[in-house]
Amino acid sequence: MRIILLGTTGYHPNDRRHTPCMVLPKCGVLLDAGTAMYRVGRYLETPEIDIFLTHAHIDHVIGLTYLFDIVRDHPLRHVRVHGLPEHLAALDEHLFASVLFPKKPAFESCPLTDGVDLPGGGRLTHFPLEHQGSSVGFRLDWPDRSMAYVTDTTADSAADYVSRIAGVDLLLHECYYSDEHADWARKTGHSSTSLVAEVAKKAGVGRLVLVHINPSRIDDDPVGLGTAQILFPRTEIGEDLMELEF
Repeated sequence: MRIILLGTTGYHPNDRRHTPCMVLPKCGVLLDAGTAMYRVGRYLETPEIDIFLTHAHIDHVIGLTYLFDIVRDHPLRHVRVHGLPEHLAALDEHLFASVLFPKKPAFESCPLTDGVDLPGGGRLTHFPLEHQGSSVGFRLDWPDRSMAYVTDTTADSAADYVSRIAGVDLLLHECYYSDEHADWARKTGHSSTSLVAEVAKKAGVGRLVLVHINPSRIDDDPVGLGTAQILFPRTEIGEDLMELEF
């Protein structure tokens, strides 16, 4: 299975990264809809898409307003947006308020359920995360492979979500700050390097890719990769347009 990291920063885009959007082309599945959403059309392989939102913070949902161009360039039979009911309501009330965005794109709002079937015999489940305004993480399982996506939370190897990602082949986990700014991670509800690596180790995942990187850093090593690799050697830093097989 292939996943493409279209956007790997948070808060706002910079000259190197856009805000979160991940696509699994064969499934027509998108995880979050940040500013990187404008890139989706060039990768779509299905007549329908399902967009799963971790939460409704603007850096994760602004790309829903780009759907007009996406659908024009890649006609879609159906678009579904999945999220917690309160997040979907916030989109209708605020993001698509007529004074902010004059016309809502055509999509079906789908409150998250306990499990969603995916093409190829897969299954997507969600689990709660600690973050301001509430957030969820996702796990995607097929008979022979699995992955998880965790963003906008403070990593903690003792957190309940660690058991929900146990044993996945690929973990995409936010790492907004390096260890030197771990105090800022705690203050803002985000994660720092060592704590993320400890989560990956505790969960026994196959591979860790760090995403939701602080946009104030545009250098090659914004989080201290070596620190993470001491704790969990199979760690990489995600980059926009990176393609991963799992």
